[in-house]
Amino acid sequence: MKVLITGTAQGIGKAIAELFLKNGHDVFGIDRQESTISNAQYTHYAVDVRDRDNLPVLEGIEILINNAGTQNEADIDINLKALIWITERYGIQSSIKSILNIGSASGHTGAEFPEYCASKGGVIAYTKNVAMRVAPFGATCNSLDPGGVLTPLNECVISDSELWAEIMEETPLKRWASAEEIAEWAYFMTVVNRFCTGQSILVDGGESINYNFVWKD
Repeated sequence: MKVLITGTAQGIGKAIAELFLKNGHDVFGIDRQESTISNAQYTHYAVDVRDRDNLPVLEGIEILINNAGTQNEADIDINLKALIWITERYGIQSSIKSILNIGSASGHTGAEFPEYCASKGGVIAYTKNVAMRVAPFGATCNSLDPGGVLTPLNECVISDSELWAEIMEETPLKRWASAEEIAEWAYFMTVVNRFCTGQSILVDGGESINYNFVWKD
């Protein structure tokens, strides 16, 4: 299938792209950074998702995964507004089969930076709106809302032994997910799943049960 993924330069987005490529899909990636993915079926566009004038011309996208995001840096513009622009441009059309928005457990709990929580809460609401609008195409739209994930963006707390111990106390499964685990969920929700839609799937190791956010000062 023809798959568009945003935020593919590192972390979750890169892991998702690599899993789709492994399974033989044609993947298009958008990220303001260059990509290190080397695969004949992968096309990379080095453009900021906020730059509507320079987004690539792509037709017939079948799977759209909105992964690009930031934390404490233009959160609402990148995590919500740009996600909406990307979806309206590439996702709301007759070829679409599935849309997945990568949200956050913080959109449910509010346990993080104010604008970040607001942006991810907006993703949850927008997901339901899009699910209704793509249903006539037989397509699904859901959000996948991770808790802690082992990515470079979280390195500041992963490498702090004191904070890490505190975070593990707040996480019932006593670990964070790998980017590859989240990629498996993304693949399931977009390729395997054909009936679940308009839902926000929490994948957080039980983190949201405790409602206590730990971060570095």
